Amino acid sequence: MPRNPYYLYKKQDVMKNYLFDENMKMADLILIKPSLILLLPRFNIPMGFGDKSVKELCQNHGIAVDFFLLICNIYSHDNYVPSLDKVLAIDMSMLNCYLEASHRYYLDRRLPHISRHISRMTAEMKDRAGDILRKFFEEYNNEVVAHFKYEEQNVFPHLKRLLAGESSEGYSISQYSPSHTNIEDKLDDLTQIMFKYLPEEVKAYETIGAVFDILQLSEDLKKHSFIEEKVLIPYVEHLERKEKR
Repeated sequence: MPRNPYYLYKKQDVMKNYLFDENMKMADLILIKPSLILLLPRFNIPMGFGDKSVKELCQNHGIAVDFFLLICNIYSHDNYVPSLDKVLAIDMSMLNCYLEASHRYYLDRRLPHISRHISRMTAEMKDRAGDILRKFFEEYNNEVVAHFKYEEQNVFPHLKRLLAGESSEGYSISQYSPSHTNIEDKLDDLTQIMFKYLPEEVKAYETIGAVFDILQLSEDLKKHSFIEEKVLIPYVEHLERKEKR
């Protein structure tokens, strides 16, 4: 039987006031916050989950349900900032895998998709505006690649060693914290350029499609950076202190 839209709107209104829990049906969680569907591939959760609860699906796929809910709550509630005690009470064994899966999503899917948008748009431009726009995005893409490469070569192996109880000498998360940048900021600049300076000959549907995808990626990257700042860094700092005792 189709769900009553009024029921869903009321449920959405109620959900603003509390966090998701493991007993919710996964289908309801997605209906309440549709953008969470983008997280499912990062946890290798396929569609077709019927009426199973979040807990049941996580157990079926070997996912720590408290970690899954942490990520969903961060993505869904802008005012949700987990305390260190909350983070330490969660099974964080999947943190590396989740962040690496997010990298693959951005690098292999979203950025190439937006690049194709930019290429089609700039092909229609008759002056230097196309070259400027294309160069701006290429430089941004290179910055993201370098940012992720640093994390994958230094931060993630460091966390793996700490979790495995191995020596982590030679690297400290303090080396990462000062240089951690918000890689989504330039995307906001890119949308402003497109809002203000795109020539009229660029097809409207191409522009709208590109802007929509850029805005979605920017929001996703803001949450990704938030997870690194408020979960990854404090968690690794705790593990480093624990190792030194």
